[in-house]
Amino acid sequence: MSLKEEVYLLQRIPLFQNVEASKLKLLAFTSERVAFEAGHVLFNEGDMGDAAYIIMEGEAEVSVRSPAGPVIVATLGRNAFLGEIAILCDVPRTATITARQRLVCLRISKELFLRLINEFPQMAVSVVRELAHRLEQTNNKLRVAAAEVEKLRAPA
Repeated sequence: MSLKEEVYLLQRIPLFQNVEASKLKLLAFTSERVAFEAGHVLFNEGDMGDAAYIIMEGEAEVSVRSPAGPVIVATLGRNAFLGEIAILCDVPRTATITARQRLVCLRISKELFLRLINEFPQMAVSVVRELAHRLEQTNNKLRVAAAEVEKLRAPA
């Protein structure tokens, strides 16, 4: 994929829609293009974060630890942005990401990502909106799971 194609891809991601093309070109140029084969773990829940990733090709599974073992909570595809929570909040990774099929990503270092957030406040707003959306989805899943647990506990 050429630099021009990477910039085009970045423009399709809501997070970067308001960032001017010249800055996206710089982002694409300074980011690292990485590929992972099916089954490869990009990072594990609990790891410290040093970069965020944008999926350019392929799919990845998001899983979290549970007492019963890993639980897949999402599948992410092209244009998905992942790994940003750990670099924004300086907390360990909140999930494990595994390539479901061959995966090509743009790896954005923590330093570069934070610089972009500082330079483009609208990008920070987009990040907050995306994180709020994910939190709402997680809350909904927790409500459903809690209701199912209550059904199991109810006397027959």
